[in-house]
Amino acid sequence: MSGVEYLRITGLHAFYGESHILHGMDFSVNQGECVSLLGRNGAGRTTTLRAIMGLTSRRTGSVMVNGTETIHLPPHRIARLGIGYCPEERGIYASLTCEENLLMPPTIASGGMTLDELYTLFPNLKDRRYSQGTRMSGGEQQMLAMARILRTGARLLLLDEISEGLAPVIVQRLAEVIMLLKSRNFTIVLVEQNFRFAAPLADRMVVVEHGRPCMEIAQHELSEKSEPLHRLLGI
Repeated sequence: MSGVEYLRITGLHAFYGESHILHGMDFSVNQGECVSLLGRNGAGRTTTLRAIMGLTSRRTGSVMVNGTETIHLPPHRIARLGIGYCPEERGIYASLTCEENLLMPPTIASGGMTLDELYTLFPNLKDRRYSQGTRMSGGEQQMLAMARILRTGARLLLLDEISEGLAPVIVQRLAEVIMLLKSRNFTIVLVEQNFRFAAPLADRMVVVEHGRPCMEIAQHELSEKSEPLHRLLGI
């Protein structure tokens, strides 16, 4: 972890129409760090990722990405700063093959992974490269959604509930990939309901409640702060 701040969220408010969802999100992520946003359903974690990408109907506050203020930029300009968003619904094109899905997004920065590198990272995708999106399992689709943003050259990855509903062997592979990406200095914001998946991966955990952070825990503080953390998360 380099200690260089890559993402800083300050006083972020976000709205869907008249609904006020985020009420002053504040947190930062250093280059090469993984920060997990934890919280109960409806706390505002997914909205935080969408607000970073400019995908909410309105947002105020500050979102600094690698020194650039993005609060007034449209989503396509934000993505071109090197951000890859992996939404919970995955967004796989059903009529395209696995490989066509991989090649679909534009390159947004230099240094994106090649197909060969991605197939080494996700061997399942190489086996299914000519399979239609609809014929892939949930786990394969999740791997494809992650691989697709890695090909674009994104260095800041926003990952939303990537372990949800997947077989343990796939979840384990995704964890290994995140550890590898961290070792390569990727910066990751991980929204997760699965605490056991997130805890070993995250350098820090930010607990979100009612659209704002209510607790922040570093990896080394987990054991001493587990009781209030579990109480907040209801686990």
